[in-house]
Amino acid sequence: MRFSPGTRRLVAVLSALVLGTGLAGGAAASSSRASAAVTVYAAASLTDVFPAIDKGPSYNFAGSNALATQITNGAPADVFASANTSLPAQLYAAGVVEKPVVFTRNTLVLIVPKANPADIHSVYDLTRSGIKLDVANTAVPVGAYTVQVLNQMGLAGQVLANVVSQETDVRTVLSKVQLGQADAGFVYSTDAQTVPGGVTVIKVPAWAQPKIAYSMAIVTKSSHQADAQAFIDEVMSKAGQAAMLKYGFLPIGAPVPTITRVSPTAAKAGHKVTITGTNLKTTTSVVFQGVPAKFVVVSATRLTLTVPAKAKTGSLTVTNTSGNVTWKTFRVA
Repeated sequence: MRFSPGTRRLVAVLSALVLGTGLAGGAAASSSRASAAVTVYAAASLTDVFPAIDKGPSYNFAGSNALATQITNGAPADVFASANTSLPAQLYAAGVVEKPVVFTRNTLVLIVPKANPADIHSVYDLTRSGIKLDVANTAVPVGAYTVQVLNQMGLAGQVLANVVSQETDVRTVLSKVQLGQADAGFVYSTDAQTVPGGVTVIKVPAWAQPKIAYSMAIVTKSSHQADAQAFIDEVMSKAGQAAMLKYGFLPIGAPVPTITRVSPTAAKAGHKVTITGTNLKTTTSVVFQGVPAKFVVVSATRLTLTVPAKAKTGSLTVTNTSGNVTWKTFRVA
């Protein structure tokens, strides 16, 4: 059968459209298959944000320490995403994962049931007798961060005596406090945001905040190395980082303060002290063993302060909008 020139052009256009649609569909299917082939073992606090970034992978959410053990024992994971940097670093040193990359940060908060029957309004209230505190086990990153906060505030002995349960992940702590099975608990701020109206959030003092950074890595024995790298690239992309921010996580590039010199390193109350370091421009507090000091920011590398009347010999902590740093030994004469 012979076609007119106009008919032949129409057939050619329609054929091109069908072929293009088929190729696009094939590419989408291929991408979907690649994503679905990846198995991601991730910290429980990432339960909501990772599927929002990519629904394709198979996810296993749990305590980072438990996941690290499973991967070490041969669990079929392609990517390990931990709520700290130490576990991936340990697995990297053992050859279990490739070199880790930091992909987000977080902060710790204290939560109480919405009704707050124990009348808790600060971390210091946890020292009262009879308080029922729920925390994560210290093998879990959030549990280790909890102990860091209490040590930094000088409250570990009193507060840990009120612990009634130690959980295997942060979401269990959140659930028990929300249900009123405990008077209070420590969780990540991002977890508290998943139950708006379900708990009351009490801030941890900025100077006592631990440095909470998350890192992830490709499992060395993964049979989907390229796809695993594609997932990591997706999380690190502009869109992936925007999703992390949307779910309350913090950017990875914010500079924390450093201290290179304190002069003098011993002084009486009321005397002036100069701190030299980096990223001091956005300093929010300077604290002597829990006692705040008056300070003046001179520049991004220098600030001056007055030793407070109740200061004691011990650590000196400088906090900015991104984190804190501690100078271990300042002697109050």
